[in-house]
Amino acid sequence: MTKLHDQGLLKNSSYWHGEWHRSNTHFNITNPASGEVIAKVADASAADAEQAVAAAHAAFADWAARPAAERSQLLMRWQQLLLDHQDDLGLLLTLEQGKPLAEAKGEIAYGASYLQWFAEEAKRVYGDTIPAKAANQRIMVLKQPVGVVAAITPWNFPNAMIARKAAAALAAGCTFVVKPAQLTPLSALALAELAHRAGIPAGVFNVIAGTDAAAIGEVLTQDARVAKFSFTGSTNIGKQLAKQCAGTVKRVSLELGGNAPFIVFADADLDAAVDGLMASKFRNAGQTCVCTNRVLVQQSVIAAFTEKLQQAISKLKIGDGTRDNVDIGPLISEDACAKVDKLLQAALKQGAKLHCGGKRQSADSLFYLPTLLSDITAEMDITQQEIFGPVVALQSFSEEAEAIARANATEFGLAAYFYSRDIGRIWRVAEGLQYGMVGINEGLISNPAAPFGGVKQSGYGREGSKYGLADYLDTKYLCLGGLDR
Repeated sequence: MTKLHDQGLLKNSSYWHGEWHRSNTHFNITNPASGEVIAKVADASAADAEQAVAAAHAAFADWAARPAAERSQLLMRWQQLLLDHQDDLGLLLTLEQGKPLAEAKGEIAYGASYLQWFAEEAKRVYGDTIPAKAANQRIMVLKQPVGVVAAITPWNFPNAMIARKAAAALAAGCTFVVKPAQLTPLSALALAELAHRAGIPAGVFNVIAGTDAAAIGEVLTQDARVAKFSFTGSTNIGKQLAKQCAGTVKRVSLELGGNAPFIVFADADLDAAVDGLMASKFRNAGQTCVCTNRVLVQQSVIAAFTEKLQQAISKLKIGDGTRDNVDIGPLISEDACAKVDKLLQAALKQGAKLHCGGKRQSADSLFYLPTLLSDITAEMDITQQEIFGPVVALQSFSEEAEAIARANATEFGLAAYFYSRDIGRIWRVAEGLQYGMVGINEGLISNPAAPFGGVKQSGYGREGSKYGLADYLDTKYLCLGGLDR
């Protein structure tokens, strides 16, 4: 932490109503690469969450009434501050989350890109006029902000997941309360500090950092002053939170689990497919919701593809994310490592073949070696569950229809990828895959201009793009009559 150029970005307490609030109890933030405690953060309570909601509720009317151009200008100022402090924010993120510093800085730029996108979209919230059935009537449609927005965000992208949600909410004229993951609150608190410096008014952006996730979650989902709730995380938790929102009929958006297929057809450019798979699978050590989980390769090219892929994996450098040229950082926790290892060992017992990796770098570390498995079948646990680690599991297929059917044989539908140079196949497969997002000859698909979200049990609602603003706006119909008098 002493390497931070701006020590003011290191905050250790929650932020609401434009102020930092202390607590009598604290929780530790640990660097997963070293096990070192890097900060102690005041442990906010459910009562604190209620105060944050109250602050957001009190600030809403003024914020919603401000001209869109003013909100846009403030968001752009916030965005510029993120870029100005990209190095410090990236270091802070790497220290608490573990991803390589280059990736962490990339996440800061990615989060800032949503602030920029929605700053621009704030000025494009258009209404409508509709021809009336009578000459003495006029019909108009207005778009207005829904109100207070509450969010719960995950540890794997502690900056960008907040920026993506908050940017849309604030652009629409909503106020915002977020509970970041307790493993990675420092990035969220640094965002709050920069929002404060940007001139975002008190109560418009609020952060509650605490360990009692259930109690804080109850406040954010059940308080009637909260009009919309947004969650990124596991499907099981998302289902529970959605139930809690039902009592006050909140608008809800959920971005949940995935089981992304990556299909390589015989006509694909194999070198490009390997590059795309490496980008999709090993970013953040495989700890992303859109990460490739199942790799299906056409039988006639699987031997050549496996050889090329193993060569690429062998070049990955694993280590502390603050060191130069590191590609793979640690997993987030002991539980994460144990889950990956359990899935891998079960696959080996079920007949999978290990080509490389397959264990931790050392027995007491959270570093898991980049791993390649083949001879995977659809029935194995490693196929049915999210791996969430740096493990590639290869399975073969014969025909196009088989690949589509196996790719769709999951309750999830967040992201899918495939590689082919046959234009007819590209359209057939793209339309046949039951996923909210499909990468075609591309392994990295996130973009602020594109709608991010899934189908089936991967959730509903979209973030980013012009569609992402709609979730934060109410549509109001006005009927003006008596114009002939």
